[in-house]
Amino acid sequence: MKSLVLIVALGLAAPAAQASAESITDAQIASIVVTANQVDIEAGRAAAAKTTNAEVKKFAQLMVTDHTGVNKSATELVTRLKVTPEDNETSQALKEGGATNLKTLSALSGPAFDKAYVDHEIAYHQQVLDAVDKTLIPNSKNAELKALLVKVRPAFVAHLEHARHLQSTLGGKH
Repeated sequence: MKSLVLIVALGLAAPAAQASAESITDAQIASIVVTANQVDIEAGRAAAAKTTNAEVKKFAQLMVTDHTGVNKSATELVTRLKVTPEDNETSQALKEGGATNLKTLSALSGPAFDKAYVDHEIAYHQQVLDAVDKTLIPNSKNAELKALLVKVRPAFVAHLEHARHLQSTLGGKH
């Protein structure tokens, strides 16, 4: 399972690193932001529906709520700025990684499901933070888009820490 998480995480890191080298546009950044949030919303919905662990369910519902809020803010901003999100290699890799994760999770149940979901959330949030810090914020040309990325970054850090804490509680059950 760890190798799958790593593969999905690398799927985000490699295109993000390449995008950084190529200097991505604000339209591409907008697509990455919306896609990254949507992928986590879908995983959260799946986890909230499938898990029987109250803490995992609570975390999954938080992911849905928080990432829906970020997407709402991002969509409102790009609409106001008249920026159309542009699909790109990183956003496509995110979609593919999200689909792979959902497929993997659908085959699991019980504690194995909970562990796989939380492990993925840790890897995913770390990779998103790396992309925000190394690619999205540095390459954002629009001050408002950059400000939104800076504003939401602490939520991603909090999600990562929450997932790590949750992982430590799940570890004792296996």
